[in-house]
Amino acid sequence: MTLSLDHAQTIITAALAKSKEMGYQPMGIAVLDAAGNLKAFASEDGASMFRFDIARAKAWGAVGMGVSSRTLGERAKGNPNFFVSLAATSDGKFLPQTGAVVIKDAQGRLLGAVGASGGTGDEDELICMAGVQAAGLAHG
Repeated sequence: MTLSLDHAQTIITAALAKSKEMGYQPMGIAVLDAAGNLKAFASEDGASMFRFDIARAKAWGAVGMGVSSRTLGERAKGNPNFFVSLAATSDGKFLPQTGAVVIKDAQGRLLGAVGASGGTGDEDELICMAGVQAAGLAHG
């Protein structure tokens, strides 16, 4: 199974609906496939120009390391030099900040990641999880 465009669009639609329901600030949401390639992106009206880069970098780090960006942020506290090196090596595409989750199939295989930017890290993460669940996939 691979992450389809329909999956990506469902994830974005549901994540934005959850954001609106919760009254969050305008969001940007990026869905990446297992190779870190952009599958889909949406930016709400009023979202700042940084939303794409931040959402993609959170998701890119998550899919590259196979864990949520929250986990990466926690790991970075104990080994900051390694994570600074990862960010530099990836030309700024790696951001270990809460707000992205990996996307998995029912067997636990990594399909990609989704990252959001616009709210707090917790808010970003919450809408990503809602989007993945709406697509009938698992998150981690």
